[in-house]
Amino acid sequence: MSKSKLTEARRPRGLEDRGPAAIEATRQMLETIRQVYERYGFEPVETPLMEYTDALGKFLPDQDRPNAGVFSFQDDDEQWLSLRYDLTAPLARYVAENFDKLPKPYRSYRVGPVFRNEKPGPGRFRQFMQFDADTVGASSVAADAENCMMFADAMEALGIPRGSYVVKVNNRKVLDGIMEAIGIGGPEYAGTRLTVLRAIDKMDKFPKEEIGKLLTVGRWEGGEVGKGDFTKGAGLTTDQANLLLSTFASGAVLAPPISKEVAEKAKGQVLKLQGSNETWLAMPTSGSAFQTMEIWIKKLPSVPENLRVGIDELKSIDELVKKCGYEDFRIRIDPSVVRGLEYYTGPVYEVELTFEVAGEDGKPVRFGSVGGGGRYDGLIGRFREEDVPATGISIGVSRLQAALTHLGKLNATAPQGPVVVTVMDRERLAEYQQMVSELRNAGVRAELYLGDAAGFGAQMKYCSRRNSPLAIIQGSDEAAKGEVQIKDLIKGAVLAAEAKSITDREEYLKRQAEVQYSVAREGLVAAVKKALGV
Repeated sequence: MSKSKLTEARRPRGLEDRGPAAIEATRQMLETIRQVYERYGFEPVETPLMEYTDALGKFLPDQDRPNAGVFSFQDDDEQWLSLRYDLTAPLARYVAENFDKLPKPYRSYRVGPVFRNEKPGPGRFRQFMQFDADTVGASSVAADAENCMMFADAMEALGIPRGSYVVKVNNRKVLDGIMEAIGIGGPEYAGTRLTVLRAIDKMDKFPKEEIGKLLTVGRWEGGEVGKGDFTKGAGLTTDQANLLLSTFASGAVLAPPISKEVAEKAKGQVLKLQGSNETWLAMPTSGSAFQTMEIWIKKLPSVPENLRVGIDELKSIDELVKKCGYEDFRIRIDPSVVRGLEYYTGPVYEVELTFEVAGEDGKPVRFGSVGGGGRYDGLIGRFREEDVPATGISIGVSRLQAALTHLGKLNATAPQGPVVVTVMDRERLAEYQQMVSELRNAGVRAELYLGDAAGFGAQMKYCSRRNSPLAIIQGSDEAAKGEVQIKDLIKGAVLAAEAKSITDREEYLKRQAEVQYSVAREGLVAAVKKALGV
């Protein structure tokens, strides 16, 4: 085939290939999170990768095509199907379809890939993995408090120390109440409110002035008119935008300065050193958050009832988690938290990693949010004549895995490969295959070398690339003696690295004999298990 007719091997943008090391690290992490979820009484369930598009709620009013953000296609009966964009909407469909069979409350967890039809960029993929846990049928905010505690427990089970993460909690009723107070309540402003929330959600990424543009006339990505992509604004007036900015920008209120001695005893509650006089600032507290909300209320032209209800719910959550021993530096009320999804109806929360790492420009940056969630009491009601209370959390697996790898909490190396039985004489292939079968039947991961390159050097190179611990060798001489040779590739690599530093010849020969040695053929399985320590 001519080169001009060859298909170019290329990966689609926004997707990634993953090798054994990354997959093993993910497996370790998911198993740890699974154990935490199950300790809280959650059970697994799986839903398909695709759903009917209307079940995902991805049709815009008066349009016959799915809206942007989802990968969609029509099947042979012209019904629209879409790849799931999260794990919550499919759960809502599953619960509605099996409502009478399921216990209430219904507690389940799900893990798997989700898909976003969005412009890919650094750290933004079109396919990524989420690990969710949801409680359906519980209207009490005690379920939300449990979600927050489970978030904290999962972080610590993964090895993230206290003080290096925080679960921040807010309430959509508080946010909606503030927007109602400034004149954008009611169904006719639903789109405006969603745009406002998404703009405020970027408060930690953009300066206050840029958020102001997103709340009013819109923002050019390049900072100047005509530069980069344009994001349409919410269309608020300057007064409305300023009130929102003064409200949400004051969300991360710091407690008063404390002494260095007190800071050293705080064990994770300290945010940073302020100035040269060694005065430290404590992290925000739930108490300071409630004080901030009371300041907001005094600024508003009116105080909607749902705002007060939202604050009361936050106070209940704060009381519950404190009673269970979760301090402010683990779980705290924070009115600056905004979750961008439109289906949230009550408490919302996110878990943020607070330690710093070096960014691409060398400057310190935080990993930030690695998971979030909240209450969505209206989502299942789209399928039924009644609303069904529900709340849940979602962990972003890829982002959390990157953070854990940075902390050295995950083994990012490829897992150990199989024992490889080499082929020294192709006429004796059946005998080599018998060795492999004996090892497998004894519970040892093993394989027969099946490559076309017959040379011993090529087979050793293969063993190295497979990260094999042992190679089994039997040529004609060993076969005649009823023996096999075991080559310990791990000890061999160590000896090769240290060879120049070993001056005692006897010591070198002794260690060399431990690298490759003969055993009786009938004792192969026992010798291999001994070498592997199993």
